[in-house]
Amino acid sequence: MDYSVKSGNPEKQRVACVVAGVFDHRRLRGAAADIDRVSGGYISAIARRGDMDGKVGQSVLLHNVPNTLCDRVLLVGCGRERQFDDKAYRRVNSQAAKVLANYGARDAVSFLTDLHVRGRDISWKVRTAVEVTEHALYRFEEFRSEKEEPPRPLRRMTFGTPSRRELPAGEQAIAVGRATAAGVKLARDLGNTPGNVCTPTYLAERAFQIGREKADLKVRVLEEKEMTELGMGALLSVSRGSSEPAKLILIEYQGGRPEDRPYALVGKGVTFDAGGISLKPAAAMDEMKFDMCGAAAVFGSISAVADLRLPINVVGVVPCSENLPDGAANKPGDIVRTMSGQTVEVLNTDAEGRLLLCDALTYSERYKPLTVIDIATLTGACIIALGHEASAVYANDSSLARALVAAGEASGDRGWEMPLWDEYKEQLKSNFADTANVGGRPAGSITAACFLSRFTGEMRWAHLDIAGTAWKSGKEKGATGRPVPMLLEYLLERAQRH
Repeated sequence: MDYSVKSGNPEKQRVACVVAGVFDHRRLRGAAADIDRVSGGYISAIARRGDMDGKVGQSVLLHNVPNTLCDRVLLVGCGRERQFDDKAYRRVNSQAAKVLANYGARDAVSFLTDLHVRGRDISWKVRTAVEVTEHALYRFEEFRSEKEEPPRPLRRMTFGTPSRRELPAGEQAIAVGRATAAGVKLARDLGNTPGNVCTPTYLAERAFQIGREKADLKVRVLEEKEMTELGMGALLSVSRGSSEPAKLILIEYQGGRPEDRPYALVGKGVTFDAGGISLKPAAAMDEMKFDMCGAAAVFGSISAVADLRLPINVVGVVPCSENLPDGAANKPGDIVRTMSGQTVEVLNTDAEGRLLLCDALTYSERYKPLTVIDIATLTGACIIALGHEASAVYANDSSLARALVAAGEASGDRGWEMPLWDEYKEQLKSNFADTANVGGRPAGSITAACFLSRFTGEMRWAHLDIAGTAWKSGKEKGATGRPVPMLLEYLLERAQRH
């Protein structure tokens, strides 16, 4: 898709479609009011007949509107004007993209970016419109024999700006929106790829491919022999039950000075999680291919950072394994020794992600990161706590937690800070090892974060539990690409300070 920005009158756009918003109670603003004026009240008449009340979810496609140069005008309901917030703006842009794709418009000029969203400037509106449009048009058809390509796909989208002064900001916003959308798409594609294809070896190969395609990226992969020499007993204990070898993927982006300390992203890459000996129920087990969405988020985020050539250094540490039952697999009660030297009693083999992450976090210390953020579909308890709306944010530094929550608000990829109190750590005590890998049913997401905190040393660390946000079930089943937008927004903020 080609994106651009321009300033100009909506009635003078010689394109397949012009998009305008109508608020509740048939309130015409911006482009809709302009087109209504030049067309002699054509839009008002349509609204009075009841075809467009301005309710959220409504859309009307008009042909041959008088005194306009476009083939069509798409009116999109925006709801109450006073309640037109970030969420409503995203929704109307998503709806517009879907309607345009279904009705064969090859190019369009959207004036939804002219609508007022409280506290948001043209840069935010253009960037968000690009991201939402790409998300709405996403298809994963890699394994379909027949693709569902529309006969006349939407090829070009232009966003209106109030004046020529906003064009440079709009163009920069398009670059950020495209990079974010591409990172989200990469994460979704990886998450949606089935487990018989997306193995640890496959992820390593994709990492090398991305490294060849992007500037300033260097990729290395540690094999099981090297991990054994490093003492990664926790990570390697998970892969024992699978015929697929574990991998530790290292993706290094250098956009800053060589001496600059990097930001580290650590992503859980369990490419299929059957639970090991603590076998999961059969229902919805197919969705356990999504247990590598933390790894996918690291891939997508660093890819976007490279596309934008941000002036910072970023490293991705991605431990990858399958978790399957086998004669060699972890058993409840086994004790493993981590790279840090701490021992862990494995009380539940389905709490395997933290065993990968603890060794990966220890390894990330050698980069001396400014911050380290791990991302993982870690606990079902997180879904019980927060549902599917927000990712859980844990941190040993309150300012880091606030920065991630703020990045989530700005990007629409929301997070919610959770407690990380010492009292919860009591649940992880073991009679036989330094710590247990689970702390019982109460506060399961919190105790998982507490477990990881034992392996962060002096690092400034945050943990994102994305179990409720990384994918959707049911009719819309599929990976979401979250939390790539949050992570990229956080890194953009850091880059602006350099």
